[in-house]
Amino acid sequence: QVQLVESGGGLVQAGESLNLSCVASGGIFSINSMGWYRQAPGKQRELVATITRARSPFTTNYADSVKGRFTISRLSGKNTIYLQMNSLNPEDTAVYYCNADRVQRYNGTMYYNVWGQGTQVTVSS
Repeated sequence: QVQLVESGGGLVQAGESLNLSCVASGGIFSINSMGWYRQAPGKQRELVATITRARSPFTTNYADSVKGRFTISRLSGKNTIYLQMNSLNPEDTAVYYCNADRVQRYNGTMYYNVWGQGTQVTVSS
């Protein structure tokens, strides 16, 4: 089974920073793209940032609301991504989910759209 495990969430004050991590495991040969999504109470899950390719140079994509504040990164050749979140504000409060798409295992099995369990980020004003 492919698993994604997020960590790094917590409670911070407005203007502070957090760094989220996501590690994918389960006999993985390659992952086409990974990303971060978030879901605030009463709202739909939304894209935060994605990163494609397994090795540098990577292609990144950000939601307009986080451009210039958040940075997604990936260890080249590794199944680990990070989300550096700076200048956090209360509107960033949500459960943040890690996502991996087109995950190929060494046995040839392909998984699509795999989700982690989520990590809570709360920003107080």
